[in-house]
Amino acid sequence: MLFDHDSADSLRNRAEVINRAAASDKEVAQQHEGHPGDALPPGTVPSNHEAKHHTKIEPPVVHHNVVIPPGRSFGLTVEEIARFENDCENLAKYGGVRGVADILKVDPKKGIDGSLEDLVARARDFGENTYPVSKVKPFWKYIYEALQDPTLIILIGCATVSLTVGLTTEDPKAGWYDGGGVGFAIILVLLVSSTSNYRQSMQFRALTAENQKIMINVTRGGKRIKIIIFELVVGDIVHLGIGDQIPGDGLLVKGTTLIIDESSMTGESEPAVKDATHPFLISGCKVIDGTGSQLITAVGMNTEWGKVMATLAVDNEEETPLQVRLNHLAETIGKIGMTVAVSVFIVLVVRLLIEADLKHFSAAEGRKIVNFFAVAVTIIVVAVPEGLPLAVTLTLAYSMHKMMDDRALVRNLSACETMGSATTICSDKTGTLTMNLMTVVSSWVCGKLRISTEMDKEIKKMVEEKLFASICLNTNGHVGISEEGVLEVSGSPTEVACLNWATKLGAVFDDIQKENTIICVDTFNSTKKRMGVVIEEKNGSIWVHWKGASEVLLKQCTRYIDAEGNIHDLKKEKMEELEGIIVTFANSALRTLCFACKELAEHESQVLKVKKPQPEIPDQNLICLAIVGIKDPLRPGVTDAVHKCQVAGIMVMARSSPTDKHTLVKRLLEMGDVVAVTGDGTNDAPALHEASIGLAMGIAGTEVAKESADIIILDDNFASIVKVVRWGRSVYVNIQKFIQFQCTVNMVALGLNFIAAMANGEAPLTAVQLLWVNLIMDTMGALALATEPPNESLMHRNPVGKREPLITNVMWRNLLGQFAYQLILLLVLQFRGKQLLGLHDDGSHTGHAYKEVETVIFNSFVFCQVFNELNARKPEEINIFQGLMTSRVFLYVIALTVAIQVLLVELCGSFTSTVHLPWHRWLLCVAFGAMSMPLGAIIKFIPVPKQPIWSSWQHRGDLVFREGGSVMSLMLRQGSQKVDLQKSRSVKSTKFYTEFSTDGENAPEPESFCLNLKKTFCPRGVTPSASNDVENPNMRNNNQAWR
Repeated sequence: MLFDHDSADSLRNRAEVINRAAASDKEVAQQHEGHPGDALPPGTVPSNHEAKHHTKIEPPVVHHNVVIPPGRSFGLTVEEIARFENDCENLAKYGGVRGVADILKVDPKKGIDGSLEDLVARARDFGENTYPVSKVKPFWKYIYEALQDPTLIILIGCATVSLTVGLTTEDPKAGWYDGGGVGFAIILVLLVSSTSNYRQSMQFRALTAENQKIMINVTRGGKRIKIIIFELVVGDIVHLGIGDQIPGDGLLVKGTTLIIDESSMTGESEPAVKDATHPFLISGCKVIDGTGSQLITAVGMNTEWGKVMATLAVDNEEETPLQVRLNHLAETIGKIGMTVAVSVFIVLVVRLLIEADLKHFSAAEGRKIVNFFAVAVTIIVVAVPEGLPLAVTLTLAYSMHKMMDDRALVRNLSACETMGSATTICSDKTGTLTMNLMTVVSSWVCGKLRISTEMDKEIKKMVEEKLFASICLNTNGHVGISEEGVLEVSGSPTEVACLNWATKLGAVFDDIQKENTIICVDTFNSTKKRMGVVIEEKNGSIWVHWKGASEVLLKQCTRYIDAEGNIHDLKKEKMEELEGIIVTFANSALRTLCFACKELAEHESQVLKVKKPQPEIPDQNLICLAIVGIKDPLRPGVTDAVHKCQVAGIMVMARSSPTDKHTLVKRLLEMGDVVAVTGDGTNDAPALHEASIGLAMGIAGTEVAKESADIIILDDNFASIVKVVRWGRSVYVNIQKFIQFQCTVNMVALGLNFIAAMANGEAPLTAVQLLWVNLIMDTMGALALATEPPNESLMHRNPVGKREPLITNVMWRNLLGQFAYQLILLLVLQFRGKQLLGLHDDGSHTGHAYKEVETVIFNSFVFCQVFNELNARKPEEINIFQGLMTSRVFLYVIALTVAIQVLLVELCGSFTSTVHLPWHRWLLCVAFGAMSMPLGAIIKFIPVPKQPIWSSWQHRGDLVFREGGSVMSLMLRQGSQKVDLQKSRSVKSTKFYTEFSTDGENAPEPESFCLNLKKTFCPRGVTPSASNDVENPNMRNNNQAWR
């Protein structure tokens, strides 16, 4: 892919240099108008003073019969390059690949110069490897979109009517208060929601830019280095391997069985073989097999891929599964709110019409009807919990941002929440559980075990040379010396380990490369588990060298060589000895590699010398040279991370072939598990795509693996995966906190206004007050509760099932308890407030006593929500203040809510229909709200059933076996009933499902199950009954059972 260079700080300085150079060129050109004799050296950027006085005529430069005009750095333009792409005849006119490299001033072995001036010149002449990103949606469009909400449109109409009636029928100085108050509240809601949506969009945009970064290997100045893809320039020599994405259009310089998937650009399903006759490489395509180096001839918008990408816009408006479920919940609550609102409006209007004198119907009565309508619409606004989707967006955005700090890049929004439900993690071992810093620590060389760090003196020179050739020629790695004189070894971790071992034994990499000629190569892939090379030695003999997995390559060996250079048959006893050594190495957690070779007969070598795209290299009757054991130390913290997964009810499995991994994932998914899979290779892509959550490795992972994944682990560390699980669980828990809080506010507001309207024809909470409450519970409530950071307690509970209800029994208990308290409190204040507060007036609705009671109701209601927000932080814990100081956003929201509430009551009474309250009334309102906390603690002592109130009881038994285990019988017992299931074939992993959908006393308890098995692990959450037939009942969470 191509990238916006503005997303990388490392390129900003370079961009400024390029812009200055371009501006300088333009200025020089303007100064030299009318002076064709003046010219500047190609590639130079003179100062203004130099430009004025420069009169030297620069002669044209000739490169491979191509004339470079004066003032131009290179002999080709973008248009000329485009003409020879996919056209071998035109390419031949420029001298083929080598000719183009000469014209572009590129050494195929050393690459471009790589200096700042060189990079600036190439970027200026051929463009940068970027493409135009979609424009940022302006803020006013978010406001416009928010205005499309039908309820807000109705409210704006109500505010307009109220304002018109007030200004025409009352004193204009006070008549605009009601309509103006509603209008101000609408503006506040619009600004807050629009700002929130705009900020989330910016966060997603930044994460998308981070997601698009790809590191590529290039050669510059004779050194192989890694750069970000948008730093690529025309002329770069790029090194390609299996799974890599081609970063720009170009030509194949050198390749070995290079096969490219071009379906994404050409639509052709058949992979394309690239060689000297077909050297054209298209950006955006993937390497399926082989290796090669590419000369970049076009980047950015000058490539076909860039033109395609420029037409695409970033789309971050995907809905996650949780958002879909919450939308359904919001729709249901909204319908209930609509019913209540319509009922309230009808009751209020009917009561008014009954009490009013219809013959003398005044404007005041008309204004009341308008206000009734505004209250009804506002009830709908409050009832519709648009904050639920907002809460998901906020918590996902917050979690994604924090996951980046924990070295995890989220590519798919739904993966955030799905990861919290993961029941199984199928992990790679190398580089994920281990450090991927491999070292040869044990070796069998020339007939016996030897010390790995030095070459035994008894080994003859000829044998030593064969071993060094096998290591240093059959490799994709490289050994060089830095400017500081330090040995630099590059390549895959396994290659680095072997090359380091060889250099410690005395191998000189460059000398071996120069003394031998490589004829053909068979590249490594995980299917073959080996790689081979055919070489011609300086004496003219032809040898084939193989390197690969010991258990694979040893089977192809029939002989071995000793220290004297003598060849011996590999008899049964010796073969068993070598197999035993491999097992010993493997049991010591070492990766084993075998090196083998043989000299080819003349007829065999002649066949290989005939040019073929993919020659068949002989691989039988080989001579075993060496078997090495490579140690990859365990990453710090992995043991603790795996233990946390076990405590959290997650099964961790590691070390399997890509094919087995894919099969295992499919079976686990069929059995209802939520499976997370890690992968780094191209052949891991099917398993990553199949899994519930695909986790690609950011360092070792190929681009194919990353594109198939939902989350990229940037540091390749299993401990980071555990952090992702914790953040995933945090998403779900935070949403549940917000649902509990919002449903409580909804139910109280609806219940209070409905009962009061039915009883006395008045709604105690006005439209402006309800809009403020709506702001508290939607935007500000979502901001406070959805950004709560996770804690370790999340990893001490089992995963949340995919079919678990959003509102649990614990949440129902909490919200119903708070609803009952708040509704009773507010109704008492509504109907007996004057007496309880010691207030007396004429009994009208315009007196000060009435307004003070209404203000106390409004104030008490808001403070109940403030303190209930604290309760919602810990739905199951008594100590609701634990970790409060670490939740800064929560504290800011609470402080802001209280501050605005004080301002609304004391300074904005005309808008909010409130009056000044003395300090003791404020203390009383705060006390009413604070009562929510001890009440919440008492409520939490009320026991609730573990099973959801309105779901059928369901049990699933999980039976996991060691390889070779045989299930003799499964017995499920409930009382006197018994079911015996027979199964006789050998299995590696099996799960039995037994579902019960019963009610009342027929529902069995998990403890009543008895497992009568020959070799089993315990089902998750089930304690087996005492039985001698149950072996290793605690092995269910023992990950040693998996390899």
